[in-house]
Amino acid sequence: MEGKVKQIIPRVHELYHRYGIKSVTMDDVSRHLGISKKTLYEFFTNKEDLVKQVMTWDYDRKLTFFLEIEQKKLNAVEELFEVYKMIKEMFRDFKPSVEYDIRKYYPTLFAQLREIKRKRMFELSMKNMTKGKQEGLYRSDLNASILARLHVFRVENIIESELFSVEELTSIKVFHEIFVYHLNGILSAEGREILDSSYKKFSRPA
Repeated sequence: MEGKVKQIIPRVHELYHRYGIKSVTMDDVSRHLGISKKTLYEFFTNKEDLVKQVMTWDYDRKLTFFLEIEQKKLNAVEELFEVYKMIKEMFRDFKPSVEYDIRKYYPTLFAQLREIKRKRMFELSMKNMTKGKQEGLYRSDLNASILARLHVFRVENIIESELFSVEELTSIKVFHEIFVYHLNGILSAEGREILDSSYKKFSRPA
């Protein structure tokens, strides 16, 4: 049964990504999969259970991408640029309607997923900042814990704020400015040399 679920979830994710969560019923899912609704309910208790498993799978999949960057044995600044390139790709596929549907129709699930995302984002940020300090590429007086939490806070609140339109939030230009702002706050003189030389191409959005 576990193998079947692993086959189903990516296909349901495609449906949610294309049409939003609210508009896709369990009947739609069963028709799309070519199975009966009775069979579908053998794998998932209800729609909320299905949504939870699909979104958890999506978060786990994205986390794997970030963990793969760690395996490349890059320095801390190089890691950030790899993250930058990856998030640019993710922005191209970002669907605000999916986030909206989870928040409005599944508030408990939204809170659970946000906590998972918050924890993972903090841990990854802490690892990178600690590494950057050890390498001398980030400010020696940098407080990794405070800045990691500030990073999580900034990401969460810019999405929830009404200061930016949906178009702006999904624009690579806005993300680029946030990225450069973050870099300028943490780099040491040595780290800035890397930014100014080897990665000069990142001084402007691609």
